[in-house]
Amino acid sequence: MHEMSLAGGVLKVVEDAAAREHFARVKRLTLAAGALSGVEVRALRFALDAIAPGTCLDGAEIEILEPPAQAWCLPCAASVPIRSRLDACPHCGSHQIQPTSGTDLTVHELIVHDEPLSTAAPARLPQQET
Repeated sequence: MHEMSLAGGVLKVVEDAAAREHFARVKRLTLAAGALSGVEVRALRFALDAIAPGTCLDGAEIEILEPPAQAWCLPCAASVPIRSRLDACPHCGSHQIQPTSGTDLTVHELIVHDEPLSTAAPARLPQQET
């Protein structure tokens, strides 16, 4: 189950963005796991839910999109939809196709809470004795 390490990588990307952009919590995270990415979406969702508590993803709404894949067919010289790397071109039946999209796992959208990083109480001045 490599989805746990993928979830850790997603968390690292989000935490790096939090440090860079100065936010503490994520409201909504949308990922895109292409049809040829090799990601088991249910396992990735489970892994993200497991590692989220205590992180900036704690309580965040997580959506995982599954965009379809496209490939370039050499005989047709056209882009065609495919569902797996073993598919043939739906127009000519050739296997001379090269995937051009749907192979990646990406952070598609990140919506954060607009709150300051620290909610610590304001500092008090030392009391003076009279």
